[in-house]
Amino acid sequence: MKKLFSTLAVSGLFIMSTTTANAMTMFQEGGEEASKGFTQVLKEQFIQGGAGFMGIVLLCLILGLAVAIERIIYLNMASTNTGKLKQQVEDALASGGVEAAKEVCRNTKGPVASIYYQGLDRAGESVESAEKAVVSYGGVQMGQLEKNVSWLSLFIAIAPMLGFMGTVIGMIQAFQKIAAVGNLSASLIAGDIQVALLTTVFGLITAIILQIFYNYIIAKIDSIVNDMEDSSISLIDMLVDHKK
Repeated sequence: MKKLFSTLAVSGLFIMSTTTANAMTMFQEGGEEASKGFTQVLKEQFIQGGAGFMGIVLLCLILGLAVAIERIIYLNMASTNTGKLKQQVEDALASGGVEAAKEVCRNTKGPVASIYYQGLDRAGESVESAEKAVVSYGGVQMGQLEKNVSWLSLFIAIAPMLGFMGTVIGMIQAFQKIAAVGNLSASLIAGDIQVALLTTVFGLITAIILQIFYNYIIAKIDSIVNDMEDSSISLIDMLVDHKK
């Protein structure tokens, strides 16, 4: 499952980059400009879009990518081979008791191991106490997994909005120029309209990039949460068998 999500994310980024490159090339006029590299084209179009809205859209992209990369690293570090951990805890519980099982959890990273440890730490009281501890600490771990993800969704929503706002403002300026000159000439407003539409293009590109990362992160969180829930049930079953 992990390899599938990684492949989908990389494929999405590749397709989006190819589409963006083609779109940027279509903006150019003449063979000389069309032959420029993608980076140069992107830079020129960004400058033409204006520093105001384009700078804010770029800031959304940078901050969104920072949050996405931090979450991906954290979630990959939080991933655990739950089947192996369950077997190790079960063996330790059968051979060395609760303390041996707790030692296994202390030496394992990830939220599943932390939940196991909290349940085992209250195993001496009762199974009900251990179950309550597992449920409570599971909620804490879910909060840690979902930390800062709301910021990523905010950047996804606000980037195209800023782009549309830049487009509307650009169109208003174009019509103001028409009203001032009193002549509807395509050459008069073509530049203003192009600049206005560029803000929308970059806003949508930013949202598409961040949306791919967001979907991957949400899928990763769901996978870890499912492992946590399944492991919690397994731990309670092991404690019940140990009590018997």
